[in-house]
Amino acid sequence: MDNAVAVVLGGGMGTRLFPLTKERSKPAVPLAGKYRLIDVPVSNCINSGVRRIYVLTMFQSASLNSHLANAYRFDAFSGGFVQVLAAEQTYTGGTWFQGTADAVRQSWRHIHDTPHRHTLILSGDHLYRMDYRRFVEAHEDAGADISLAVMPVTRAEAPELGTLKIDSTGRIVHFLEKPKTDQALDEMRVDNTALGLTKEDAGRRPHLASLGIYLFHSRVLEKILQEDPGRVDFGKHVIPLALRNYKVQAYRFDDYWADIGTVGAFYEANMELVRPLPRFNLFDPKMPIYTRSRFLPGAKVTRASVEGTILCEGSIVEGGMVRDSILGVRARVRPGATIESTIVMGADYYQADPTPGEAARPFLGVAEGCYIKKAIIDKNACIGRGAQLVNRAGLREFDDPEGRFHVRDGVICVPKGGVVPDGFVF
Repeated sequence: MDNAVAVVLGGGMGTRLFPLTKERSKPAVPLAGKYRLIDVPVSNCINSGVRRIYVLTMFQSASLNSHLANAYRFDAFSGGFVQVLAAEQTYTGGTWFQGTADAVRQSWRHIHDTPHRHTLILSGDHLYRMDYRRFVEAHEDAGADISLAVMPVTRAEAPELGTLKIDSTGRIVHFLEKPKTDQALDEMRVDNTALGLTKEDAGRRPHLASLGIYLFHSRVLEKILQEDPGRVDFGKHVIPLALRNYKVQAYRFDDYWADIGTVGAFYEANMELVRPLPRFNLFDPKMPIYTRSRFLPGAKVTRASVEGTILCEGSIVEGGMVRDSILGVRARVRPGATIESTIVMGADYYQADPTPGEAARPFLGVAEGCYIKKAIIDKNACIGRGAQLVNRAGLREFDDPEGRFHVRDGVICVPKGGVVPDGFVF
């Protein structure tokens, strides 16, 4: 793995994750109360022995830069690093990244300076655990120029992914990015019993999809990037055209994998972690997820009912009830509050209680007597006394005219630093 570098794609403006991306890039969005999305691919790399990692981003990268600088500090003898490469202007040109492949193309002069034989292209908004050593081993054993991690998926999932067909050796012979029509879906249907699935499971998952995890022989990648600057996206342009001239191999991955690029998917992935036996296990001792060390005290619960909930360090629950939820770093829940199926991302700092005679101000966190259900409360948000956020009308999409909250995929989202006034009901 000393001959491999990883390139993590930070994505574009992250509009599908708004308002979580209102003030940060997608990879910097908090996950499971204490992590960031970027921690998943970076941790997979470290656990797999890949310690030279580039992160490509161009939108609101200050929070991401700060997190990476504080979380990942390799010693002077390892040669490892996590480096952010942002879109930049140079004497030879430079524009915003036009797509995934264009981002790598524009950053290649920096990546090229690191000697390597293999280049891993990863996404910054997927949740999974993979040992890339096995991926590289399968790639080399097959004598492939390019390898794609793939898994069987349902017909409903296929339109959001790149679908493919393989021959008996695992070589990819046809690739179609995000098929939308019934005809296209029918054409890309495959018999996954050949992959070892039961007949019933193969019928339930009749498509084979790319997971957006690519492994290139670096010389092949460099040649492809130089051949045609018009190929700006890996799924739409590079992979389909590469089938003609290069050996493109499929690497089967059939463990837990989730694309958390939308608010709904992000919410469901977090709620999955709250279950007694989640499919993605944060307690895995062999392949942990790394993040920033904060040196905070343990969570404190005082006269409260807490059930099926992740409590992160520094959080304080003073009475009330919390069920099937996540309370992030420094999250605070005051007496009489009820929180159900909700992600409270916590805070970047502790707020001192007001002194006698001080003017009333919003409490950081969830104040007394609140009722919150199926919501995401972003960092440093203030939920006023007696507020109710339950989406009584069952709206799927909604934007509060005053910007206090939004509804996406039926999930209430209070943005970072948002304030919901006392007694507000929605």
